[in-house]
Amino acid sequence: MPVLLPKNAISAFPLSLGPRAKDHQPSTRESLPTLEANAEAIHFLNNLRYLSWDLHIMEQHTQEFIKLHILPTERKMSLVRQDDQLVMTRSVKEGEEVKTEVTFFPWSSTVGFVSEAANLLLLRVMAWRQLVPSNARFLALDTEGKLCYSTYQALGIQTIQVGHQEVDVFIVEQTVHSDEGIPGSCQFYLLSDGHLAKRIQVGSPGCCMITKMPILRDKDEIEPAPVFEKKPLVWEEDMELYSRFLGRKEELRVSHHSYLRQHPEAQALISDFLLFLLLRRPADVVTFAAEYFGPFAKRNPPTPALRSSNRPSPFRSLDPERPTD
Repeated sequence: MPVLLPKNAISAFPLSLGPRAKDHQPSTRESLPTLEANAEAIHFLNNLRYLSWDLHIMEQHTQEFIKLHILPTERKMSLVRQDDQLVMTRSVKEGEEVKTEVTFFPWSSTVGFVSEAANLLLLRVMAWRQLVPSNARFLALDTEGKLCYSTYQALGIQTIQVGHQEVDVFIVEQTVHSDEGIPGSCQFYLLSDGHLAKRIQVGSPGCCMITKMPILRDKDEIEPAPVFEKKPLVWEEDMELYSRFLGRKEELRVSHHSYLRQHPEAQALISDFLLFLLLRRPADVVTFAAEYFGPFAKRNPPTPALRSSNRPSPFRSLDPERPTD
């Protein structure tokens, strides 16, 4: 029976691919089909707050081969971002014959594109959340390297045997809707922390499964923010605050004395008012002070020489059209 061995690698930095053989030169070039991920897919990717915001691929290399004595087959595909485009180089080797093709995807059209490396991260998120965006339609590459739609569906929870232990797994089915062939589906059996325990390709007699139970990662528990009780501030007992208070108090005292020395008329004016207040002893001190200092205001009209029974209020202007000071 043929054995299919995938080999994936992803890097955040450009890698040197080395010199290419003559039979590995690009043979054809294609443009990007007009496919777009739907709003549900974009919304799901934007809400992955503990992963990179857009899951944009920088570089990815994929290799898979089938060992046959008659005609061994090997497929290689690399995705590399170059400026404002994503370059896909795909080569197929059957026996001694090698076919290579290069496709350029505009970077602006890769919104919602999920590479194989990003797909592993998405599956982990779905396992952690126990939630699959069933109505989301992402972009992916089919087996021929063509851009197509990809969807996910939750198949529930199942108990499987891993080594000598029975564990519950969350099953997610991914379907790649190829435009040139029948859709291809894979079922992923995920542990509670996102570890991949089993992978089945629908329609294939073989499957991949782990033989040893990994150490599961506990879910992160977010501790509540500490609550600090508000304590009464007794500033007189705080040496620093009390020192600042004394310093500010002395600063104001010196400033006030300096101002009064520069303006002796202010002290004389206040002394006259206090003397007049003590002599008259009015019941309404505020109104008395307003009447006393009213003539000093520039905007107020002069007080009439003859007093009348309709005595104006010192807080209101005699001119009704002029606003009150």
